[in-house]
Amino acid sequence: MTDLSFPPRPDHSAGVAAFATAFGDRFTTSASVCGLHGNSSGIRLPTDGVLYASTTQEIVEALRLCRDHGMPLIPWGAGTSVDGNTAALLGGISLDLSRMDAVLRLSAEDQDCTVQAGITRDGLNSYLRDTGLFFPIDACPHASIGGMASLRASGTTAIRYGTMREQVLGLTVVLANGEVIRTGGRARKSAAGYDLTHLFVGAAGTLGVITEVTLRLQGIPETIMAATCAFPDLEAAMNTVIATIQLGVPIAKIEIMDALQIEYCNGYMNLGLPNLPHLFIEFDGVPEANRAHADLMEGVARDFGGQGFVFATDRGEREQIWTARHNNGASSLHARPGSLVLATDVTVPISRLAECLSETHADLEKVDFPGPISGHVGDGNFHVLLLLDPKSDREQEQAHRFMDRLIERAIRMDGTCSGEHGMGLAKKKWAPVEFGEGAVEAMRTVKRAFDPLNILNPGKIFD
Repeated sequence: MTDLSFPPRPDHSAGVAAFATAFGDRFTTSASVCGLHGNSSGIRLPTDGVLYASTTQEIVEALRLCRDHGMPLIPWGAGTSVDGNTAALLGGISLDLSRMDAVLRLSAEDQDCTVQAGITRDGLNSYLRDTGLFFPIDACPHASIGGMASLRASGTTAIRYGTMREQVLGLTVVLANGEVIRTGGRARKSAAGYDLTHLFVGAAGTLGVITEVTLRLQGIPETIMAATCAFPDLEAAMNTVIATIQLGVPIAKIEIMDALQIEYCNGYMNLGLPNLPHLFIEFDGVPEANRAHADLMEGVARDFGGQGFVFATDRGEREQIWTARHNNGASSLHARPGSLVLATDVTVPISRLAECLSETHADLEKVDFPGPISGHVGDGNFHVLLLLDPKSDREQEQAHRFMDRLIERAIRMDGTCSGEHGMGLAKKKWAPVEFGEGAVEAMRTVKRAFDPLNILNPGKIFD
C-alpha cells in the first residue's frame, strides 16, 4: 500500500527476449518470482524478468543488453530492503546476486576479508566462526553484504562499530558502461585520490553494481554482558543514555522500546516486564570491565528513576533479555492480527531524541491506529511500526500524513528522513528538503556521469 503515483511502464518485451536467449535457464519471467523481486515494503512493482547471475562477466553482459534495449537493471541481494528500494518503477530486469555468495579471501592477521556481494551477514559469520573473528554490522541476519553496502546499512551495534560506511574497505563494481573497476584497498588509511568506495556505499545500486566487498572484521569479545532496565518515561531513559555515553562507557548495543511495545511483547511472550519504557544494553570485553561498566550505568539509570536493572552473562539468559527486542514485530502483529504494517525510521542527534520521541508519541495519540516505537538510541535512530486496518482508507491516509510529519520533525531537528532503510521510492520527495536543491542537483550530476542512460535502478533517491 502506498500513496505514491507511478509513471506508465515501458514495453521491454524485446529486451526480455534478448535476456532469455542470452542466459537460458538462469533467467525467468515467472510472475511470482518477478513479483517477489519487485516487492519492497509493500510497494509492489514487479520486474519484467529476473537474472540469477553467477559471475561478474555475466553482469557485464546483462548491462550490455540493458544498454542496447534501454531497459533498467535493479540489483537484488536478499530482498530484505524496504521503502521501495528494489521495486521496478520502470520495469526492467532484477539482477539476483544470491548465487554469488563466496568468501574469496580471508586474512586473520589483518582482520579483513573479501566476499562476493550475495553472501549474507549470517552466512559470513558462520564461515568466520572458528577464526576468532566476526562481522559486526547486524542489520537483518539474512541481508546480503552487497545490499548492506548499497544501502549503507547499520543496526544495533552501530554505537560500537559504526555502519557499513566504516566497515567497507574496498569494492569491485560493474559500471553502467560495462567497465569493471576496483575501489579502495586493504590499507586501513589512504590519502590517495577520490574516495570512490564511499560514493558507491549508500548509492542503492544507482551508480553501479557491487559484485565484491572487502570488509573489516573484528575480534570476538571474550565475554558479553546483557542488561535491561525500566524507566518512568522515555525522557528518563534518554537522559540515562546521554549521561552514560558522556561518561565514556563503551557500550556495544543500547536499544529502547516504548511502553506500548513492551505491552505487546508481554502479551505475546508472557515476559512479565512492567509496561514501561525499557532500555536493552550490551557490554563486551573482559569480564571485570563489563561488570564495572554495567555497575556505572546502573547508577546513572537510578539517578533518572530507572528500576529493575537486570544483568546476564550466560548466553541463554542474555537471549532471554533480548527476546522482547528481537520479537517486536511478531508481538505487534499478535496484538493486532491481520494488520497492514508500515515501518518507518528517522534519526536525529541524540540531544534531540527525547524531544522527537515525545512529539511523535503525542502525534500518535491523534490517529486511529497504534504505533509502537523501538530504536537504536545510541545513535539517535528509532523506528515506528504502524499497525493499520487494511480495509480502512481513513487509517491509511492518516498513516501517510503521520509519516510526513515524522520526517518533517526529524529534519527540523537536524536529523535525517532515514537512518537505515534508505530513501528508495517512499522518501525521495524529501531529498530537496533535507539536502537542499543544490545538493540534489549535484547528486543528479554524479548520476548522469556514471549512468547517462539511467538504466541502474532508476527513480530511486531522487527523480
